[in-house]
Amino acid sequence: MISTRYAILVIILLALALIPTTIHSYIGATVNDGKSAQNIPLTLNNFTSTPAKRNPEWGEDIFGSTDWFERNYQDNQHINVRLFVARAYDHKRLYHHPELALSYAQNLGKKEILQLPGHPEIPAHVLNKEDHSMRVAYILLYDEQFIKNPITHQLGESLRLLFNARKPMTIFYASQSGPSANTEFDQSAVADLLSQAIESFQAQTKATSKVN
Repeated sequence: MISTRYAILVIILLALALIPTTIHSYIGATVNDGKSAQNIPLTLNNFTSTPAKRNPEWGEDIFGSTDWFERNYQDNQHINVRLFVARAYDHKRLYHHPELALSYAQNLGKKEILQLPGHPEIPAHVLNKEDHSMRVAYILLYDEQFIKNPITHQLGESLRLLFNARKPMTIFYASQSGPSANTEFDQSAVADLLSQAIESFQAQTKATSKVN
């Protein structure tokens, strides 16, 4: 039996413990920043695109995202790059080996983190096949910050997320196959398209963030 002198302290602790549950389970509070992956244009300067043939529910099933697209872009040199962009509140589903779902059955063993050309503040997670016949690069964006180490980011955000509404993470994922993939990253079509897609996304009119 708990002494009555501890009753107020116990009530306070229980109330604090219920805050995260109320925010995330009952209210499901999320922040809408007014941006959308879908608003990235079909044409980006020297790139034009066609949509990939994915089931409309695929992005939600695999990544927990209702705001996503996958398109095949081609530049004026006829180089093809596949671009996938998605936003989700479950960050781990985006950053935990996205190549397993997006580049299935490809042996992308060589991984490094490079700066996006012209954007030293943007770390790109770059994966290559050993024979240089395929290159993949993806970039993670959360709350106007680009994420180099998603595990460290998740740990750092854990306490804040207990008591605050969730914000979406955005992934920009591009892949390029064939002889054209065997170029320096800073000269690649992958880096070029990622740069343009991110600039377009960030240029979207930023509405006043609101909690839903």
